[in-house]
Amino acid sequence: MATIPAPAPSRHRISVDAFHRMSEAGVLGPADRVELIDAEIIDMSPIGVMHAAIVARLASHFSQRLGATAVVWCQNPLRLDEVSEPQPDITILRPRADFYTTSHPGPADVLLVIEVADTSLAYDLGTKVPLYARHDIPEVWVIDAATRRTRVFRKPVGGSGASRPAGGGYVEDESGEPDEAVSCAGIVDDAGTRVVIELARLLPPVG
Repeated sequence: MATIPAPAPSRHRISVDAFHRMSEAGVLGPADRVELIDAEIIDMSPIGVMHAAIVARLASHFSQRLGATAVVWCQNPLRLDEVSEPQPDITILRPRADFYTTSHPGPADVLLVIEVADTSLAYDLGTKVPLYARHDIPEVWVIDAATRRTRVFRKPVGGSGASRPAGGGYVEDESGEPDEAVSCAGIVDDAGTRVVIELARLLPPVG
């Protein structure tokens, strides 16, 4: 007699609003490090020492350089659509009169997303970068906390345009070594100068 295969386990897909209600009801507590990606609740990796240091140093640097010209949004929600609300390590946002007190930022508010990866490098590159591209995030950096190498993605494809492929991606994909400067294509400071980041000057040397 042929074996009848067991049915695949059910997955409960939820919306951003339902995700928020779970938090308000205490189903998700403050200690739960999770984000909503394509309607699924995803556990976020623990934050290592170097990961935390890179985020703090970059946030301080951007805040000092940009002043009132942008908002530095650290490990806070970014509502991409009704089923995805990631929490990038750093998001550089356009200024808004309410300083984002009435709603979380959305794709149109974003100038730059930065993800710092300890153990999540493959996930950030394979899942989150295409997700950002599909929502027309103009520029994404993925920084490997261990090596300080930076992948820079610009010019999204696969977003809202009808002619774009469904997978999502970026036209420009560059890799930078720890001693190389990385410039932000769409961000300028109060003096109108493009912001350039040199990780080698901001952080201790690699191992």
